[in-house]
Amino acid sequence: MSNIGILYPGEMGISIAAAAIHNGHKVYWASQGRSDKTRARAEKYNLTEVDSLFQFCKTCEMIISICPPHAAEEVAKSVIEAGFQRLYLDANAISPQHTIKLGQMLETNGIQFVDGGIIGGPAWTPKETRLYLSGEHSETIAACFSDGPLETKIIAAEIGKASALKMCYAAYTKGTTALLAAVLATAESFGVHAELSQQWDVDDKGFTEQVNQRVSRVTAKAWRFEGEMEEIASTFREAGLPDGFHRAAAEIYHRMENFKGSDEAPPLNEILNALLT
Repeated sequence: MSNIGILYPGEMGISIAAAAIHNGHKVYWASQGRSDKTRARAEKYNLTEVDSLFQFCKTCEMIISICPPHAAEEVAKSVIEAGFQRLYLDANAISPQHTIKLGQMLETNGIQFVDGGIIGGPAWTPKETRLYLSGEHSETIAACFSDGPLETKIIAAEIGKASALKMCYAAYTKGTTALLAAVLATAESFGVHAELSQQWDVDDKGFTEQVNQRVSRVTAKAWRFEGEMEEIASTFREAGLPDGFHRAAAEIYHRMENFKGSDEAPPLNEILNALLT
């Protein structure tokens, strides 16, 4: 049994924590500064509370970072400052070059580093969520999830590979959703929304409803996807490709940020109004 720490147990993080507990590990969370909603999740799934990051880093043999992309570096620095010197998995949606930078910073401070990329939603259902890993210590992470709904796959010994895969995958899935949202808003602006929907359904029956559902489902997490699109743009730029696709997608998600945390998907007309404001 290992003592594993989760920074932070949001919707994705709590599912990873539950998967580790299912495998017989003890999972900790640092409660200082966390919301009541986070506390409720942690208590529901039997995470062990510590009240400070210092105590968290002292207790845990392994830390898994799952946070919004813009916070990944700040979280890593806070772990260094708290004196952690064991194994650290960054499983955030950040560019490979950003991941390499984080890894070098952590390793310079005596921390073993693994690069992770999560593809799929929260890991509650078998075969729907996969944690891709790269780096010298990937096998240690994979062994923590040998049983249960979260699948793991080691793809390389080189840091940055898992993040690159995550970026390429999300560039299509979340990038095209942002594009569809922009198409709907543009059609609404020019008064041809109904006609576009009709033509879509002529071409592919039921496509309009699929589009509407895709756009509605991302609203609560759009604030988080903005940073992910910026990381994807950086990845494209590093590869020598145009980065404008995903910088524009970041702006689309930015315009939806007021829907953050919504328990129910807002009506489509509210989403389009937000995009056009």
